[in-house]
Parts: sequence; C-alpha cells; structure tokens
Amino acid sequence: MASFTPYTYIQCPCYDLSNQTRHSDGSPSPTSQDLPDDDDEDHAFDPRSPRFNYSLYPLEYLLYCVDCHQIRCPRCVSEELVTIYCPSCLFEVGSSSVKTEGNRCTRSCFQCPICVGPLAVQSLESAPEASLLSVDNAAASGPTGPWALTCSYCNWSSAEVGVKFDKPQGIFAQLSKLRNGSSTGTDVSLTSGDVSPTKRDANIPKPESTRARFSALRTFNQSQLANSNTGSSMAGGIGDYGFSSPAALTRIMSIYSGSTSKPKNKASVMREADVPNEGFRTSNLDESESILKLRAGGYKGTVTMEQAASQVEEGAHFADELWPVASLLRTKRAKRCPACRHILSKPEAKVSNTRWRIRLVAGNHIPSVTIKPLPTPGVPLLSALAPLKPMQYLLTFKNPMFDSIKVTLATPATTPGRFSSKVTILCPQFTVGANSDDYDLNEVLKAEDRDQRDRRREDDGSHQVEAGKVFERGRNWVSIVVEVIPASLQIQPAPSLLQKAGEPEPDLAPLREDEDILEIPMFVRLEWESEPSQDQVGVAPSSKEKDAKEKRELAYWSVLGIGRISQE
Repeated sequence: MASFTPYTYIQCPCYDLSNQTRHSDGSPSPTSQDLPDDDDEDHAFDPRSPRFNYSLYPLEYLLYCVDCHQIRCPRCVSEELVTIYCPSCLFEVGSSSVKTEGNRCTRSCFQCPICVGPLAVQSLESAPEASLLSVDNAAASGPTGPWALTCSYCNWSSAEVGVKFDKPQGIFAQLSKLRNGSSTGTDVSLTSGDVSPTKRDANIPKPESTRARFSALRTFNQSQLANSNTGSSMAGGIGDYGFSSPAALTRIMSIYSGSTSKPKNKASVMREADVPNEGFRTSNLDESESILKLRAGGYKGTVTMEQAASQVEEGAHFADELWPVASLLRTKRAKRCPACRHILSKPEAKVSNTRWRIRLVAGNHIPSVTIKPLPTPGVPLLSALAPLKPMQYLLTFKNPMFDSIKVTLATPATTPGRFSSKVTILCPQFTVGANSDDYDLNEVLKAEDRDQRDRRREDDGSHQVEAGKVFERGRNWVSIVVEVIPASLQIQPAPSLLQKAGEPEPDLAPLREDEDILEIPMFVRLEWESEPSQDQVGVAPSSKEKDAKEKRELAYWSVLGIGRISQE
C-alpha cells in the first residue's frame, strides 16, 4: 500500500454566508439549517459532506484580515487588477488597449497550435553564400522574405497552412490582415430596405472572416435602427420608440406624465439581413470535402479539443486549419477583504519584480498544526491503520505570534460518516508560549538538555502519557496526545432485532473512493491578548493605552487526516 502523509485542513468561515437570510432592516438571520435541533445535537462537522467540500484549505492557501480578525480563503476575497502584461515578452499592456484589441499580445509573441511552444520568425529562403557575393550586392547579404512562424520543438511552420509574411516586423497586424482580409465590414455601404437584393449585392465586397461578418452585421443593424422612423412619438407604445433620437428622454417622461397624444407616424418594421455583405451566411451542408480529408489524413489530421479551444476563432476541424495563437495576457492582482476592504495581498506593479508589497498570510497569525504517530519502543510503524486497534498520535501546535495564546480543542467522540472511529483528546486545553526573536543562550541550553532527557525517556519507555497534561512543551510550541481507535471497514448488516423502529436502514453499499481515510474534525478556539489597534492617525497613545491589552479570540473548524484504514 502506498505511503500516506498526514495533513491538516482549515475551514474558511465564508461557507455559511449563503445559508443566511436577512431581515427587512438588513441584519442577518439564521435559517432553518443553522437553528439548533434536538435531533442534530450529536451531528458534528462532516468533512465529507458536499456542503463543506470547497471550504477546506491548507494553511498555506489562506490569508488573514488584521481588521476583521478572520480567515480569508481564495474564494471569498475580492480581486483588483494591478498590472496586465504578456508572459512572453514581459511587456506591460494598458487596460484601454485590452478593451480595444482584446486580451492577446499585439507584438510578435505567438504559440504553436500543435504543442503550445513559442514560435520564432524565420525566413523561408536561405541567405546566399558570402563567396558568391560581389562588391555591389555585398550589403544585401541578410535573409530575404517571405517569412513564416516556426516552432523549434515540433517543427511546425505557418507556411503549412499558407500563412506567410512580407516582413519580420508587425507579425500581429499582418496576421490579422491575412485572417480578416482587406474588408472588415466597416466600409460596407448599406442601403435601406426598399432596394432589391440584387442591387444591394452589386460591387460590394463580401466579408469572409467571422470578425468581418460580425462588423457587417452590426453596421447593418445600426443603419436599420437609424431608418426606423426615429421622429415618431413614444406615447403609442414601445414599438414607436426612436432608438437614435436625441429626444428619447422626453418621450420616456411623457409616458409617466399621462400624455394622451397620438403617435404621428408608425415606425417601420426592421428587416433582417438576407445577403452576404450584410453579415448573412448560409449553412454549408455539403460535407463531402471534409469526409475526403478525414479519409486521407485519418485521426492524426484532426484537431483535438484543446487545440480547438486555444484558437482565437472557432471552426477549425483539421490540422491544416490551425493558425498561430497569440500569447494570452496575464495579470497581477491585489486581494481585498470583502467585509472591510482591507488589502490582504498586493504584488509589485513592475512586471519583472516577483515580490509582494503586502502579504498577510494566515500562517503568521494562526498556529500551525502537525500530527504524527507517537513512537512506541519495540512497535514498528505500519503504513496502514489497523482496525479496532488503539493508536496514539502526537498533535503539535506552533505559535507564530508574539503573544501567548490559549487553545481549546473539541472533537466528537466518534467521527461522522458510515465508519465511525473513536477519538479522545487527552489534553483539550493548554497554553502555547509566545514567539520571540530574542534568544537567550541559557534557555537554549536548558531546552537542549530537556530534549535529550525526553529522548532517553522515550527510548527507555519511561515517558508516560497522562490525561490532562501536555506531553511536550517548547518555547512557542506544545505537543499533546490524541488516542484513536480506527473503525472496521467490514460491511455487515445489523440484526433485525437490534434495529429500532423508525431508524433508516444501514448503508450496505461497497467502499467508496477515499472512504477508508480516517479524518478527524476538530474545533479550535484561540484566545490571546495583544496591543489595541490605533485607528486614529497622528494621535500619540497615552501611557495607559500602551499598557492596556485587547482580548481577541478566533474559532474555526479543522480536519486532521491521519491515514488509511487497512481493509484486511
């Protein structure tokens, strides 16, 4: 059986925000799920419940708000954009350019559509040899066009799909011109609806690309809105509303003022696009060409789902229809607390700088919890937990703060779920010392002597576990003992005589995925005293305020994953 690494997850308090309703005055009120029930007194926090499936995180993933004194997870924080940049060239892009040109790099940064590797601009014609050059053409010894984008990993080239460039600069503009064509649809002169389709279709370029068709359709709709009798009144109904009229607000107010004026003219009915130069395209139901290409190229000649999703425009089904993909822009984001809008993390605005200006990680404000088996002399450590065999684990709390904290633990007597294991915390209340940067040599030597004595007692078996007492204690850490009796995974129906009336039938389904992992839900309550926060800027605190301490507390659920229960 594979080795198992014990883990500790912490639950963010944002999980119950969706379960709260509000009164008429805006104050939250508990729902029927949050109200205490006599039947639910024995039901504790279940880490396997789908309700709490997305609320458990490791300590490294959590942030901490110093104003609200609450834990914040990646799901409950609000984000703000700091910098938008290209990951290939590290060029910073403005937000206005993103709105107009899209979220792709407009420089010569492209990715291979086959292997997503970077593409380089190379000439399709090799440079002439220097020995064959004369004095007259010696200056023109560099490579000449045409140019293409090539991948150095899979040797893919844009020339395979017929994409070639005249010059090695401005690749994005040249590629957009090749894809969209010279006609983007904005210069298409559309006429009114009384002209026949044959006259409207004469001497007008037809847009071929998706962007050009969309631009032509948008221009057509705007012309129809402008010609739909914009001077009509609004009193007759919403159908007489002139969308482009500057007196739209006056006509809207006339509805609420009770005006009984009759409409002067009835608005004309807008027609739909019916020719290609207006953005209309008929479906091509002839798939004979695609069938021939599929027979010739086979499965390797088709496009995978990942390759089709990476394309800027949809419609690629074969490998010869794939175009170079411009690099997708990335962002640096700052995170704020959703309650008090306090900044939790903010990176440096410079793209090349990977440091953080502000970073309030929860590991600096919450004690870290680790669990490991308590070594017993003469007893080997097993890779799996033996069912119905008592085992002892060492639970260690390490305090990162500069204030001593009082820890209170609570856990159900049996773990929730189909297979209930018994859990006992021998010391549920204890105090962890403060973390200090000032080290005393005498204290360090005393700690080393005490550790050596404890190791000798562990080897001799003289270090006994006592209920209500701390097993080990350090400067800013405390270790206690937790006794666990793993449940048996044998699914056996209970006798009918032992079943009470009204009880649900036992679940006799086979063992589900990861159901053999022993997880202990534990409620942690922290209490400490620290210096009060100074809200007023520029006001010097008095001597009494300096000596005063503010009592703070924090409570949350955590999950301890111990190991897998043996099925033998």
